[in-house]
Amino acid sequence: MALPAKLQNDLRQFQRLQQDLNVLDQQRGQMDLKLRETNHTLEELKALPEDAVIYRSVGNLLVKSKGRSEVEGILTEEKETLEVRVKALERQVNHLKERYETMQQELSRALQAAGVMESSEGGLSPTG
Repeated sequence: MALPAKLQNDLRQFQRLQQDLNVLDQQRGQMDLKLRETNHTLEELKALPEDAVIYRSVGNLLVKSKGRSEVEGILTEEKETLEVRVKALERQVNHLKERYETMQQELSRALQAAGVMESSEGGLSPTG
């Protein structure tokens, strides 16, 4: 049985939403990992004396820093930026999850009404 054009379009939108949700969730995970690494590096820096020789990565080069406080300042700024980005990504993921769940329920009802899906199946299975 062929699905109505609107239902086919809704299913394509649902699949795009799934893909977008997966991509955003991966980005959030990557940012979260960078944030943890930055926090760990800041903790390690605190254990070093102020006059310790520290090199930091600038592109493909290692550059000698002026001191621990310079590197701490750079990393603290990077940490704050990462925290903002992680929170923004979390908000986007949560918003998309809400849309995903709503759309999932609507599509389940529409598929049942079209006679494509039995009502005992309980809905579309999430992948995100």
